[in-house]
Amino acid sequence: MQNLVIDLLVTLAYGVVGVVLMGIGYGLVDVATPGKLHELIWTERNRNAALLLSSNLLGVGTIVVAAIVASEDDFFIGLVGAAAYGIVGLVIMAAAFLLLDAVTPGRLGELLVDPEPHPAVWVSAVVHLATGAIIAAAIS
Repeated sequence: MQNLVIDLLVTLAYGVVGVVLMGIGYGLVDVATPGKLHELIWTERNRNAALLLSSNLLGVGTIVVAAIVASEDDFFIGLVGAAAYGIVGLVIMAAAFLLLDAVTPGRLGELLVDPEPHPAVWVSAVVHLATGAIIAAAIS
């Protein structure tokens, strides 16, 4: 019974770290998006904004999973690693977004608010996913 309680507490701690990191990711996408992200997605049903946010959250989740797996049953190292790698991943994702925005025509943030699906948002979403996968691979 004691092992179950410990395992549940460990799971809770990792869950909290993951949710906090995804919250930070949400905030970063919100900053990159003109207007309010929650209104764009939940009120205006903007697919571009939803795709970019989803890819960011999946990228962060991938990093957290890799950090947990790489922790080799050392809870403290795993928890700190998940948080640290998650922050590094978010910084790299933001930098990749800014780099892509700088080398492509138009402003990616403005494309996100376009009610019509835009191919550039797919490219940016793949950058988020690829960044998460690269960092996850570097962890293990």
